Amino acid sequence: MATGRPLPRRAALPAALLLLAALGGSGCGTGGEGGARPGAAGAHDPLFPRLGNGGYDVAHYGLTLDYEPEGNRLGATAVITARATQHLSAFNLDLKGLTVRSVRVDGEPARFQRKGTELTVEPAEPVAKHRTFETTVVYDGQPQPVKDADGSTEGWVETDHGAVGLGQPTGSMAWFPGNHHPSDKAAYDIAVTVPKGFTAVANGELKDTRDKGPKDDRRTTFSWHSGEPVASHVASVAVGEFRVTTSRTRGGLPVYVAAHPKESEAAAKVAALIPEVLEWQSGLFGPYPFSSTGAVVDRNPYVGYELETQPKPYFHGAPTDKLVVHELTHQWFGNALTPATWRDMWLSEGFAQYSEWMWEEKRGGRSVRQIFDDYYDGKDPESRGEDGESIWDFPPSDPQAETVSDLPVYGRGAMVLHKLREKVGDRAFFALVRNWAERYRHQNVSTQRFVEFCKDAEDVGDVFDVWLYGKGKPAVRR
Repeated sequence: MATGRPLPRRAALPAALLLLAALGGSGCGTGGEGGARPGAAGAHDPLFPRLGNGGYDVAHYGLTLDYEPEGNRLGATAVITARATQHLSAFNLDLKGLTVRSVRVDGEPARFQRKGTELTVEPAEPVAKHRTFETTVVYDGQPQPVKDADGSTEGWVETDHGAVGLGQPTGSMAWFPGNHHPSDKAAYDIAVTVPKGFTAVANGELKDTRDKGPKDDRRTTFSWHSGEPVASHVASVAVGEFRVTTSRTRGGLPVYVAAHPKESEAAAKVAALIPEVLEWQSGLFGPYPFSSTGAVVDRNPYVGYELETQPKPYFHGAPTDKLVVHELTHQWFGNALTPATWRDMWLSEGFAQYSEWMWEEKRGGRSVRQIFDDYYDGKDPESRGEDGESIWDFPPSDPQAETVSDLPVYGRGAMVLHKLREKVGDRAFFALVRNWAERYRHQNVSTQRFVEFCKDAEDVGDVFDVWLYGKGKPAVRR
C-alpha cells in the first residue's frame, strides 16, 4: 500500500441489510462427536486477533458476483474449497454485513448463524481432519465500506462510476466470506456480471467475456482466474466504465490496464512505464513472480491511497512514477512473499519504500544515501507527518492496529534495509534479497525468519537490534 494525504470523504453509503438468516433448529454446536470441535473464531493475529479463522486452510475461492451499480446491489455465490486441519464440528468465515440466504457443505444444507463479522457454519456431519471439503454460501445485499483502525476507508467503496473492493487489512469481508487473514492464501476464480458498458476487473488473467440477457437489459460477465496464491487483502474487484488497453512486455508478459475515461493519458503513461520498471526490478529482486501484470487507474476521491492488488495495482488517481514503482515492488514483497501477521508489515512496505529510493537514484535524483540522511535529519517530508508523527515513533517491527500503515513501517523499514546493505555490501545485499524472494515465493514470511535468513548468510552485526527492534532515534556516524 502507498499512503497519501487524507482526502475529503463523502457521506456514508446506504446501510447494509442486517437481516440475519438462519435455518430452523438449535444453534451451531460447540462440541462434536468423535472428538470433533469448532475451529477457532480468529487466527490470533497480534494486531487483529479476530481476523481470520482456525481449523482449515483454503485452497480456492470461486466467486460468482452479479453487481448493479445503480443502487449498489450485489447478488453472489461463494464456493470455498478448503482442507480441514482438525476434526471440525463447526467453522467460521469472516463476513461483514450482507444477507446470507443459504450455506451448504459438500452439497448438504448446513446450519449457520451470524454474530458481528463471524459467520459460523455447522455442517450436517463433522469434517474429518485432513479432508478437503467445499462450502457454498449464497448471499446478497448492499456491500459497504469498512473504516480502518487508522481512519482510512476500505471494504466495498462506491465510486462515481462504479465501485471497488479494497481489502487491506480487513476490508475483503465486506464483499465475500472467507478466511481473511494473510496467512491463508488461495487461488481464485472470480466471475463478475455487470450492466453492458461497464467493465469488471479482478485478480489474475481475464479468461472469458460474455454478454447475456435481452437487448434492452444486456449484461456482461467477466471471468478472471488467478492460479498463483492470493492473500485475501489483495484480492479485488473494480467495476467502472473503464477504457481497457492490453499489451505485452519485451519478455511476453501480458499487461492489462483499465482506466477511468478521464484518466486515459495517465493510464498510457502507466502502461508504458510498467515494462521498464519490471525489467529493472527483476534485475534487483529476481524473476517477476506472476503470470501477468497491469493496473487499474481510477478516479476515486473516497480513498486516499493506492493498493498492491495482485497482480494489477489499484491507483485511486493518476499515479507518480514512484507510486508505480512502489506498488509493483509489492508484487514481490507483500504479494508473492506475504507477511505472516500484520505485525510483519514492514517486510512489505520497507522493501517498497526502499525501491522508491533506488528508483530516484536511478533517475538521476538524490542518491539512496542522501535520501537516508534526509530521512534521518527529518528533511524529507515523508519522514514526518502533518500531525507531528515521525519515523522514530516506534520500531518498524512493532506497529499497532492503528499504526500499521504509519511512517515507521515504511520509512524506517527502508532505513533498516539500507543499513543492512551498508553492513554487508552491495553484492551480498542483493544476493540476499534475490535468494529471499526465490526461497519463499508464494509463501508467508515473518520478521524473525527474515532476520535469521540474513544472519545465516552474512555477518549483520547489530543492524537489526538497533534499526529494526530499537526504540527511538539511533546514533549514526557521518
